[in-house]
Amino acid sequence: MSPTHTQVIEDVAHRLFDAIERADKDGVARLWADDVAVWHSGDSRDNDRARALKVIDWFIEATGARRYEVLDRQFFDGGFVQQHVLHATARDGALIALRVCIVIKVGTDGLIHRIDEYFDPKDIAPLFI
Repeated sequence: MSPTHTQVIEDVAHRLFDAIERADKDGVARLWADDVAVWHSGDSRDNDRARALKVIDWFIEATGARRYEVLDRQFFDGGFVQQHVLHATARDGALIALRVCIVIKVGTDGLIHRIDEYFDPKDIAPLFI
């Protein structure tokens, strides 16, 4: 993988998690290809772009603050894998600390084409109250 492509992927990673922290839904949408496929733990199938963006909208609306604690990020040809703890405060003040492993594939166009996100769904239960 060329240093330039690695830099593009690293920039995409930074912009994605920064946009979610700042509740910038449009910023997230601009990073996703039209044909992006998103899978989360517990999903029976991939989500298309429209459905996945609704999940992002829900998460941002359900939380008042979000912060990513990146534990590890490794690049591979065409993407990266990251382990992080997503700290968030629910609108009612409940705190969550969601440990996540996420695999993101970035196309040569600099857009995200695939996301696979692994976490224990019970850890986001406070957001459903």
